[in-house]
Amino acid sequence: MAAVLIRPNAAQKSRLRLFVIQAMVLALFLTLFARLWYMQVLTGDGYRAQAASQSVRDVVVQPARGLIVDDMGRPLVANRSSWVVSIDRTLLGKLPAATRDTTLQKLHRVVHVPLAEIEARILVCGQPNAKAGTCWNGSPYQPVPVARDVPQQTAVKVLEQAEDYPGVLAQQESVRAYPSPYGVNAAHVLGYLSPITEGELDKADKNDDTSVNGASVVGRAGVEKAYDGYLRGKPGYKKVAVDSMGRVLGDGGEVDSTPGDTLVTSIDSKVQADVEKQLHAAIMTARGTFDKVTGRNYAADSGAAVVMEAKTGRIVAMASQPTYDPTVWSGGISAKELKQLYSEKSGTPLLSRATQGQYAPGSTWKPFMTVAALSNGFSEGTQLDCSSGLQVGNRWFKNYESAAYGYISFAKALELSCDTFFYRVGLSFWQKYGSDPANVKAKDPLVTTAKDFGFGSDTGGDVTGAASGRIADRKWKAAYWKAMKGYYCRVDRKNTSNQRDFLHVFAHEFCLEGFNYRAGDAVNFVIGQGDTMVTPLQLARAYSALSNGGKLMAPQVAKAVVSPDGKLIREIKPKVVRKISSKKSAIAYVDNALKGTPKEGTLAWKFGGFPLDKVQLRGKTGSAEVYGKQSTSWVATYTKDYVVIMVITQGGTGSGTSGPAVRKIWENLYGIKGEKVLPSKAALPGTTPPQGLPTFARDGSILPPSTKKKGE
Repeated sequence: MAAVLIRPNAAQKSRLRLFVIQAMVLALFLTLFARLWYMQVLTGDGYRAQAASQSVRDVVVQPARGLIVDDMGRPLVANRSSWVVSIDRTLLGKLPAATRDTTLQKLHRVVHVPLAEIEARILVCGQPNAKAGTCWNGSPYQPVPVARDVPQQTAVKVLEQAEDYPGVLAQQESVRAYPSPYGVNAAHVLGYLSPITEGELDKADKNDDTSVNGASVVGRAGVEKAYDGYLRGKPGYKKVAVDSMGRVLGDGGEVDSTPGDTLVTSIDSKVQADVEKQLHAAIMTARGTFDKVTGRNYAADSGAAVVMEAKTGRIVAMASQPTYDPTVWSGGISAKELKQLYSEKSGTPLLSRATQGQYAPGSTWKPFMTVAALSNGFSEGTQLDCSSGLQVGNRWFKNYESAAYGYISFAKALELSCDTFFYRVGLSFWQKYGSDPANVKAKDPLVTTAKDFGFGSDTGGDVTGAASGRIADRKWKAAYWKAMKGYYCRVDRKNTSNQRDFLHVFAHEFCLEGFNYRAGDAVNFVIGQGDTMVTPLQLARAYSALSNGGKLMAPQVAKAVVSPDGKLIREIKPKVVRKISSKKSAIAYVDNALKGTPKEGTLAWKFGGFPLDKVQLRGKTGSAEVYGKQSTSWVATYTKDYVVIMVITQGGTGSGTSGPAVRKIWENLYGIKGEKVLPSKAALPGTTPPQGLPTFARDGSILPPSTKKKGE
């Protein structure tokens, strides 16, 4: 039987296609429902959390910076609240261009900040048109401060009318305040703060340092810089829920910030205020005094004073003039104000003359040269001629500070500040060790001793930015000649008319043989003239070594770091840099000899009636000559408790200008009234600085340390 082929008709074909389509649609729906079930049921919680997180912003909560207090617990630097207006760049960027422009226009009118400045501040550093120092160097997602220290009513207006200021935040932050006990300034000791730089932020990120962020401020000078890591604290974070327009809907939790630690310093407010007052008074007196040499009043354009504990190297007071108001940095400094701080016309007030000012030491240098001489061949019985002058080579070196006294001892030479006596000392060493002027390796005990007393190098300690001064020895002169010979040789070559003024004569001699260390250099060096430079801080610690028997101390401003709840974190103990290698007998001889200066020497006319038998004061004056300027006034004094140094540039003689002010500082330190010493009237209880630390009570109050000595 033959097979029969049955072909599906058209109706059957249609039903088959419909079935396939129905199956495909059903499969698609099943897949869709399965995916929806997976997303909404199985993994719904995760997606909901992600969606919620997109409406939550992390806002950094800056910590309160730690206090800085004096030795008695009096606040030198504290904090106050300041209203800050910031812009959330992310939310601002989501707004239509017209709304964004309108918002910024409204904001600039209400906070009184130029529109161009606001726009410059919200540019992230690295973007086109971003200007260094103005652009935002923090996270692009962090609100950018555009106005600080705004009035409270302005901040409240921004908060209450949030719909008019989308993406704009107003909140309080802590900024520096200066209680100024007894009217102290202490700007150069305390230092200042400024915003963290992009480079510093990158470095912190690499080191996993979470204590800073784009809105942080960091210490730039003084103890604010030296102890910034302790003072800055640690920021917290607050989660804020916002809508698409940037309006705050509520808080979503907060990680509290950790306030900075308290720094206890050795500065005493009473002494600091008095030192600032006396330095200013001495400068003003000098400006009213006629200078017979130049035929005009003294310019007295700057000055500095240091009070140091002789045994420990701790700074009790340190003043510099010109100075500035430290509050100028609080809440941000304007370009005009910053320019004023750097202005030479204003006297460069940002420069600390006590630590960065470098001056020829004049006769205050002679005690260290005496120690060098007595440790290297000269004896305490040596007598040299204090003549009216001394011929050295082709130059007559005159006796600037004293008359001719014939043959005298080292002690008498210090007392009278006889230049020619010390010329002979310097000439003797030059003839013995270095008569070859081109020998840069020649032995020089005077230079060695000066370096041993810390001159020509960093002072160390916690005084930031201190200059190292300069020892003008053979090596320095050779290096200077190599660096400058091109310039001076050009000046000499161009002098075709054979001009004989100082510059052209100097240029000719310098070009020919400026590398030679001649006898004239040696005699200038020994009296603190020539190219040798010291800072007042260096001189203070060198005199403290004379006082304490030969220990060179590291200058310290801080005594301790204390936690916000009053617990001792770190005690900063005095540090001995080294022991002076000179003979102890030489140091003791100079120490005893310097008692004669206020009794019968160059300071005597300013210390008449001072109770020197009860307060055994040692001292040395100096009047350093500076080419083209009036002389620099120096007074260096000390007891076994303190060292007091004062310098006034273009101020005249040491004793005449600085002497009266230094005397008043001593009277305040010891409670001297007339010829009586009244410890109860002294600036510091017990006359000397407290050994202990202030007590930090739980209620936030600070109590002064006990005045009892150890063993009492």
